[in-house]
Amino acid sequence: MTVLVRGMTEADCAAVAGVRVAGWRFAYRGLLPEAYLAAMSPEEGASAHREQLARAGERGAHLVAERAREVVGWAAFGPDRSPGAGPGDGELYALYVRPDVVGTGVGRALADEVAARAAALGYGRLSLWVLEGNARGRRFYAKAGFAPDGASEPWEVGGATVVEVRYAKGL
Repeated sequence: MTVLVRGMTEADCAAVAGVRVAGWRFAYRGLLPEAYLAAMSPEEGASAHREQLARAGERGAHLVAERAREVVGWAAFGPDRSPGAGPGDGELYALYVRPDVVGTGVGRALADEVAARAAALGYGRLSLWVLEGNARGRRFYAKAGFAPDGASEPWEVGGATVVEVRYAKGL
C-alpha cells in the first residue's frame, strides 16, 4: 500500500496525538513506567500538537504519513537544540508510527522525507535522541543511516530515570 508523506495541518493534530500515544505505548513498554504510559492522553496531546505546529517556523517541519487517507505516522524536525549546535545542525525531534504499521515502510518513508527536507533547508547534519534500551528504535535509525555519536544523557520521565543516546548522520 502506498505511503504519502506530506506537511501536517491543524486538522491532523488529533490523529497525530493518537499516533504519538500509541507509538509511545508500543515503543516504550517495559522501558518507561506503565502508569505513565497508561495516563497519556491523545486529547491533551492534540492541544500540544496545535501549539507545536504553530511554532514550527521556517527551519523545521511537522510531517504526517498517510495510507488510504488515514494518518498512520508523524515526524517533526528543526534546529538542533543541543548546546553548541551550529546553524547547519538539525534535529529529528520525533518519529512515531501506529503499532499496526511498524515494519511496513511507513517509518522509513518519514525518515527519508525528513532527511530530504532537512537537506533542502540547508542542514548538513541531523541528530536525534533515542532511549538506550530501545533496541527496535536503534536498529531502525541505524538502517536509516544514523549512528551513535558518543553523547548520552539521563532523562527523567514518569518518576524513572532512563538514558538517551544521540545518533547522527550527515546529509
